[in-house]
Amino acid sequence: MSQPFKDAIGFCKTIMRNGFDAYVINARLQELTLAESGSEQEIDICTEAGLSELQKLFPSIQDSADKGIVGSLSEGGVTFYFYVADVELSSYTEESVSRMTPRLLKRLEERGDIPLSSVCPYIPKAKDMYADFADLSEGVVRFKGIADEALKKDYSLAFRALRFAANYGLEIESNSWMSIVRNARRVLDYVPMPDFIDEWRKVEAEAMYKFVQLLFDSMLLHGLVPELAALSRVKQIKNEEEGEETVLQHTLDVMRHYPEELPYDWYGTVACMFHDVGKLYTADYYDDTWHFLQHHRVGAKVTRKILKRLSFMHEDIDLICELVQNHMRPHFMLTDKGIRRLKALDEYPRIMEMVRADIKARNGSWREFNHNLKMAERADIPEEAIEPFMNGNEIMQATGLKPGPKVGIIRDEMLKAQIAGDVLTYEDAVAFAKKASKRM
Repeated sequence: MSQPFKDAIGFCKTIMRNGFDAYVINARLQELTLAESGSEQEIDICTEAGLSELQKLFPSIQDSADKGIVGSLSEGGVTFYFYVADVELSSYTEESVSRMTPRLLKRLEERGDIPLSSVCPYIPKAKDMYADFADLSEGVVRFKGIADEALKKDYSLAFRALRFAANYGLEIESNSWMSIVRNARRVLDYVPMPDFIDEWRKVEAEAMYKFVQLLFDSMLLHGLVPELAALSRVKQIKNEEEGEETVLQHTLDVMRHYPEELPYDWYGTVACMFHDVGKLYTADYYDDTWHFLQHHRVGAKVTRKILKRLSFMHEDIDLICELVQNHMRPHFMLTDKGIRRLKALDEYPRIMEMVRADIKARNGSWREFNHNLKMAERADIPEEAIEPFMNGNEIMQATGLKPGPKVGIIRDEMLKAQIAGDVLTYEDAVAFAKKASKRM
């Protein structure tokens, strides 16, 4: 082994002893070209250490203006170039080791050999988040060059392509799309969950339904959240006129409508994404229709399990699960007591908007929702300031009682019944007054 290579190995050992990976790039090829280079002695080293760390170890190292080169060091008539190492967890296994640099490619071309970049295409370079995508001004999301080869460098590009398509309302170019579908299993195997979550959090709330649809179409959702993908096989009645729909399609429709009233609400849209996941576990078919009893409570538990698996923070899990668990409350006509309990929840505005989006998605009836909005206005009045449906004169007319303490007692009991939800209308109040009068 020549002295320059011994020095290069010594540099690598020094770097590794300080906690950073380092190796000589394609040592066999470099030794061959080094022997033929005459007076020009150059060796390429790959390392994950940055320039500041290298300068602490080798004070004479110089910064480099060349893209992809961390720095260079001249010693003993030999120039050592330090390149950026591939440290992406989501890159293809065989592509993780650098085997070629621009300098070595030039040497091979001078020798007349076939460039090995066709076999080992990874060349160390500074990370650029958009380097593997064609200009979006083309109107499509497209990987540069051969789509499969671009994806091999970093499989998280698949999620990034879906994000671009959703956020910018673009189609994914056909070959790039097929590359994502074809490599879906590898994307799921190689891309760490935090990388997926990082891409997901950059999806706008208004575009999240498109992102989830693309995840499903590319078969990635089946590996990430199989519970959600399975909703494509669970059916429910959309409304009497339109008949059946899949729960997944309903979920996407709710996600689409939710940001119309609460824009930019990422967490609320995620809650819409999981609001019906409990239907997978509670579906029961009888009387010629599907029933999903307590799907909101079951769904909250399933959502908690999913979000823990996806490494969400605990406070975010609690927020989303609370929305899933309470999203059914405003689907029923609430009493004074019921609406006050609902408004006491911190996430009351989000819950009401989830219900609004649900009704829009199903083209359903607004009767219960509008009733609850009116009751919500009434709930802003303190209980002690609420007036009963009937005053003293009306109670005496309905019951035939004469003025006295009994009329006041009936009035107080009627107010308590209203707050408890036992008296909802004027007719209920009349019946309540007559029954109380007979009891007295």
